[in-house]
Amino acid sequence: MTATPAWPPKSAPRLFTSPALSAGETRVIDGPQAHYLSRVMRVKAGDAVILCDDETGEWAARVTDAGKRSVTVEMAELLRERESVPQLTLCAALLKKPRFDLVLEKATELGVARIQPVITRRCVADALNMDRARTIVTEAAEQCARTALPHIAEPVTLDAMLREWASIWHGQPLFFADETRDAPPATSAFAAEAAPAAILIGPEGGFDDAERAAIRGAEAARPVSLGPRILRGETAAIAAISLWMGIAGDWKY
Repeated sequence: MTATPAWPPKSAPRLFTSPALSAGETRVIDGPQAHYLSRVMRVKAGDAVILCDDETGEWAARVTDAGKRSVTVEMAELLRERESVPQLTLCAALLKKPRFDLVLEKATELGVARIQPVITRRCVADALNMDRARTIVTEAAEQCARTALPHIAEPVTLDAMLREWASIWHGQPLFFADETRDAPPATSAFAAEAAPAAILIGPEGGFDDAERAAIRGAEAARPVSLGPRILRGETAAIAAISLWMGIAGDWKY
């Protein structure tokens, strides 16, 4: 006897959509997402699509009509509720575009809740295409089956972020990788303070002396060591997030 194939299949295309989804709802998908479904994935009536709305969770939907410019789907069932997100913010200095793209992608895959781009004196970039950044994190979340998207804030200067830290961030610890002075290992520092928390990573060339002094002077700042080697900005971000997730985040369960 032939086994009934699982539904929805694991190969079903996955997309984020808005607004919030509900059982039995019919939704029309258009624009680039419709092009992806109809022209790339070649879905047809009866096929399954997985939709996430960043609010309720992950839904299985059934295609009812697949046209060239739009695809109509009907919500079949809620597969998973929106994931519980560890309250970790990555405060990352802007890097060259390909490297910062990697930071956005990997921070999303690793599970951060928020990404705060930071402008420092040694940054090679002073602006961020927010639409492009949101596309990168959305596609990364779709690829790794996340049901939540990290929030991306508008870039701020380091001075402004430090000045407003107590009022906006409510004094949560700001761990920063300090490669020039003795600092406790990140492993012990992360274990000592519970979430919410933030990690600050510098630009190519690191923070200058005045910036480092300003960071160290901030009440919330916690200098940490990421080991004996000097890491690129993107590598430091990935390493720090991974350590935090394993010690204080949702990898420890």
